[in-house]
Amino acid sequence: MSARPPIPPSALLPPSVVRRRQARVLDPRVLDSRLLETVRESVMADAGPVTPSRVAAAVQATGKVLGTAGSLAAVERISAELNGLGPLQELTRDVSVTDIFVNAPDSVWVDRGQGIERSAVSFTSEAQVRALASRLVAAGGRRLDDGSPCVDVRLVGGYRVHAVLPPISTAGTLLSVRIRREQVFTMDELRSGGMFGRLVQDVLERVVEYRLSFLISGATGSGKTTLLSTLLGLCSPAERLVLIEDASELNPIHPHIVSLESRHGNLEGGGAVDLNELVRQALRMRPDRLVVGECRGAEVRELLTAMNTGHTGGGGTIHANTATAVPARLTALGALAGLGQDAVRLQASSALDVVIHVERSAQGRHIACIGLVDDGPGGLAVVPALESRSGAITHGPAWAPLAARLGLDSVEAAA
Repeated sequence: MSARPPIPPSALLPPSVVRRRQARVLDPRVLDSRLLETVRESVMADAGPVTPSRVAAAVQATGKVLGTAGSLAAVERISAELNGLGPLQELTRDVSVTDIFVNAPDSVWVDRGQGIERSAVSFTSEAQVRALASRLVAAGGRRLDDGSPCVDVRLVGGYRVHAVLPPISTAGTLLSVRIRREQVFTMDELRSGGMFGRLVQDVLERVVEYRLSFLISGATGSGKTTLLSTLLGLCSPAERLVLIEDASELNPIHPHIVSLESRHGNLEGGGAVDLNELVRQALRMRPDRLVVGECRGAEVRELLTAMNTGHTGGGGTIHANTATAVPARLTALGALAGLGQDAVRLQASSALDVVIHVERSAQGRHIACIGLVDDGPGGLAVVPALESRSGAITHGPAWAPLAARLGLDSVEAAA
């Protein structure tokens, strides 16, 4: 005679008790703020890393009946609150998102490469935004408070976080997150994505092959770092690349890369290592190509000096409105390093060969101009060789000398 199946305990309970228990099961999409706070306090009460197992144990200890889906959602949400980007974490799962902006608890925006758009994600209060900003900054080894209301840090996982507190910000806590994606595009992928055409691709590949020194100019978010990473991947595997950055963002596919990153001072203001010092140190590391991720200060003097002492084929990025505006930008940066206009002109004209300007429009990111650096009667200038106008590539005054330097005379008609 077969044994009877055991009677579940719930079958012995009065219907009213069963209904009350069922009412306690939470919708996995909605997590009680008191539950989040209880679990947060429980986990943070003990020293040690915040692991999913510790969060799961703390959720179970609350006595809330969440069910399997609800428990997983709670662990994921609370882990993001304690370790990740909190409510913003779900936005990072979209691989096309490169930037996240928090302007207010109910005003969260993202950039997927086609312009900034509003997100459905929101915070419960201004206090939650400030708490997240303070935690992220603290994770980066800095402090965000009234004495230091504007802070920029880099976090593990490829996040670059910038936070601003009131009253510097008149609208509440502001939070900006730049996401470093591990994916590096090939030249063919950038071309198929509309960043440039076949002729421009050929020019860029030959700029690297012929070891021309270059700067990639453009506005924030225009694709300068993406393009630079791809170009560095074209360098010979036998070359040693030394990358110098304020915040590590370059990740070229190359077998021999040495990366140096600047360091902010500690809470007492000591221990800072700036880009200027890193460039000097890099020269002692025998680089075949020296790359400064972003020239924005006195380090431009050291970079130009290095390029004038045999370190050809290097480059970096610089903020500028147009390719022709780069000389003025270099002059302004040189002034920060104590260089006069004539000194910058002589150094830059000898050190730099090409400026590649990228722009971002409603249609996406694209190369707007490739120009040659020239020291003419009017001073330092960037003369356009190729320009993008209304989606078509046109030749500029510097096309013939650039084509000759790159061995492209025979394909001039292919534009």
